[in-house]
Amino acid sequence: MPWIEQIPIEKVTGFLKKQFDEAIKRAGRVWHIVHIMSLNPRAMKTSIDLYSAIMFGKSPLTRVQREMLATVVSTELDCYY
Repeated sequence: MPWIEQIPIEKVTGFLKKQFDEAIKRAGRVWHIVHIMSLNPRAMKTSIDLYSAIMFGKSPLTRVQREMLATVVSTELDCYY
């Protein structure tokens, strides 16, 4: 399994701290998929913005359908979702 350096949550500052604070506000914690992007906080923000647009933005799909699709794709790719 690969190892990717991450900035410890207790050591974040500036823009990255703002992103982590928003993650905690949204989800109650900083999930691993977010934390792993800590070396590139601008990419982290862009990734979260894309996810939010796909999962919560205007769409012909319901929220349940979007979650179902995400779950099926993750299962097919042997990725925990």
